[in-house]
Amino acid sequence: MADLHQTSGQTTVELVALLPLMAALVIGSWQAVVVGHSWWLAGIAARAAARAQVVGGDPSGAARRALPRAARGRLVLTRRSSGELTLRLAVPAVVGGLQLGSATARVGAPAGGAR
Repeated sequence: MADLHQTSGQTTVELVALLPLMAALVIGSWQAVVVGHSWWLAGIAARAAARAQVVGGDPSGAARRALPRAARGRLVLTRRSSGELTLRLAVPAVVGGLQLGSATARVGAPAGGAR
């Protein structure tokens, strides 16, 4: 039978060894939430831009107003001659302040306005 004093540091060593793994899991989970939120915001901005285009308004302004202030600078809107709008919202990294790509939303709106 092992003496309690001989194994008392084992738990501490195991906890210290698992801390980086637990931190990576937390950061990875939070990054997944940020990616999902960016996709959701891109969809909201795309719908707002499409509504503005249909009634003859400014799609870019409507898309930016539909976003939180922190996300407005990460939006790029492209309008095609067919009336299709493509919105790209940069996805920020949780750690390091980098950009991990972009969430893209496309909407087709009639170019002639409301009927």
